Amino acid sequence: MSRARVRAYRRGLFAETLAAALFRLKGYRVVARCYKTPAGEIDLVALKGKRLAFIEVKARKSREAAAWTLPTRQRRRIVGAAQYWLSSHPDFAGHQMAFDVVLVAPWRLPHHIADAFQI
Repeated sequence: MSRARVRAYRRGLFAETLAAALFRLKGYRVVARCYKTPAGEIDLVALKGKRLAFIEVKARKSREAAAWTLPTRQRRRIVGAAQYWLSSHPDFAGHQMAFDVVLVAPWRLPHHIADAFQI
């Protein structure tokens, strides 16, 4: 693996760790991290009451750059992965599904966008 890819991978893991900490501070319980499915990967799954959030973490050089990196195709992948996750975890079937995004930029606090998109 190239040095640039290793750096990008580490930066992504660090961003996901920051996002998980943010959600814990907001009263959520993180129930899954880096969950891989045949449909795609879910960065975080967090639960607060009956709200089950499927979270995509975007780490870029600026918050504005991160905000523009969730095209329709990727949204469909996230929804498919969430449906797969739910089928594998039937205990969460009655919960309200939400799709959130966390934007991470260097030297800035992570920015949580609740209900970033609907299905």
